[in-house]
Amino acid sequence: MQSDKTLLLEVDHKQADECRKAIAPFAELERAPEHIHTYRLTPLGLWNARAAGHDAEQVVDVLLRYSRYPVPHALLIDVAETMSRYGRLQINNHPVHGLVLQALDAAVLEEVLRSRKVSPLIGARIDDTTVLVHASERGHLKQALVKLGWPAEDIAGYVDGERHAIGLRAEDWQPRPYQTEAAEGFWHGGSGVVVLPCGSGKTLVGTLAMALAQATTLILVTNTVSARQWRDELLRRTTLTADEIGEYSGAKKEIRPVTIATYQVMTTKRQGIYPHLEVFDSRDWGLIIYDEVHLLPAPIFRFTADIQSRRRLGLTATLVREDGRESDVFSLIGPKRYDAPWRDIEAQGYIAPADCIEVRVTLPDADRMAYAMAEPEDRYRLAASAPEKLRVAEEIVARHSEERVLVIGQYLDQLEELGEHLDAPVITGATPVRERERLFAAFRVGEVRVLVVSKVANFSIDLPEAGIAVQVSGSFGSRQEEAQRLGRVLRPKGDGRAAHFYSIVTRDTVDADFAQHRQRFLAEQGYSYRIIDAEDIHAGSWEAL
Repeated sequence: MQSDKTLLLEVDHKQADECRKAIAPFAELERAPEHIHTYRLTPLGLWNARAAGHDAEQVVDVLLRYSRYPVPHALLIDVAETMSRYGRLQINNHPVHGLVLQALDAAVLEEVLRSRKVSPLIGARIDDTTVLVHASERGHLKQALVKLGWPAEDIAGYVDGERHAIGLRAEDWQPRPYQTEAAEGFWHGGSGVVVLPCGSGKTLVGTLAMALAQATTLILVTNTVSARQWRDELLRRTTLTADEIGEYSGAKKEIRPVTIATYQVMTTKRQGIYPHLEVFDSRDWGLIIYDEVHLLPAPIFRFTADIQSRRRLGLTATLVREDGRESDVFSLIGPKRYDAPWRDIEAQGYIAPADCIEVRVTLPDADRMAYAMAEPEDRYRLAASAPEKLRVAEEIVARHSEERVLVIGQYLDQLEELGEHLDAPVITGATPVRERERLFAAFRVGEVRVLVVSKVANFSIDLPEAGIAVQVSGSFGSRQEEAQRLGRVLRPKGDGRAAHFYSIVTRDTVDADFAQHRQRFLAEQGYSYRIIDAEDIHAGSWEAL
């Protein structure tokens, strides 16, 4: 534990796993090479922990218990003071004046009121510790206060919305204990984010939240395939009928008591405006669910700031956002209400164990020279599309001839070539939804053994029997994408077998640099990548695998 707020975790120590779990609620992994992992304490991480019910005393106790050397006293004081900032300001409903900002510390209120960002968002002064808040500015105020370092606790409550009966088919399924805990943690908090591994049933957490709300619900999802999977799950798990569930996508524009809309159609812009954002106002929604909240587009952030009186549930496998807008998720959707380490869910048998393998290939001399002479913006594509990756992917697929395999990549020409060599169908953003659904269905029942997919398969695609994923290229250094892609193969297998996640990486290039960055989140969850050389695969040395 160091005075610059970094934690250096010795991964080979016998207490490393125990320590990693203890610091996970409040520390963020920054680097994860072989022997020493670097975590950092950030204000947002500490505030999320505070909102989730962890206090400074617990955090300090963890640091003192696991630190090999004495913890700098100034750092312990900083942790306590940072966590104490959460909730010194509260947004509440005053019995006479309505929505107000209240301070437990009058000096803090004076400080924030002098901010140019805050002053347009508030109204008249009521007393030394209370000021009116324009109802339409509730979300914008929370955003501004987080940026000033004084995150407000929002206890103003929520409108119930339009009542709509939603029952559970208890005779057909029983929620897992962590799903119930997650839904109840959200409900008691009023709004916020539930973080669970891919394949662990986040959709069912949303379903349980809907049963608690008993109200009309708007569900926002990544794409039309995901929308239809949500619809099928709701019909299977609840008393909702097909007539009660609407789809609002590029293909349909239905507004029903439960409406499932895609981010893509909601953010379609025409003549400078977003006409479909009116869906937020189309009914008196009692609950809004944001699936894959780490991907929330900026226009929906802006509209979410205006609907803070609605209960909001964010679902995600990782709070990591590559655009750095984690603070907007915190302030506009809500703090983290529930988080379960991936390995804990695996230990309970609810997701498959996974073996992560990085296969390193080498560029031929001619290609290395072309790479060296290329413009910086072209180098990743050259490295990620190395021809050697094609041969390695073929050999991995052949090795796992009894398994269902997903080959995942970023570049369409690379994917088309892989499809030809593997004699496998290719699914990209251009593939019609009906054809995607047909191919996914064929894959589920075993009629198609290998699918080549672009990033359209990163999110919310339910392919329970996929046991092997082969990643040939990705979105640069995206940690969230790495987590989603591993998640495609984590559904528990009928025979209990492990999943295998191969990432083919070109050494001595930016591809290798990005790969290390991509793996950070999974390393935080306890996964480690074994590194093998492509030549071992070519030579048939599969014993290492």
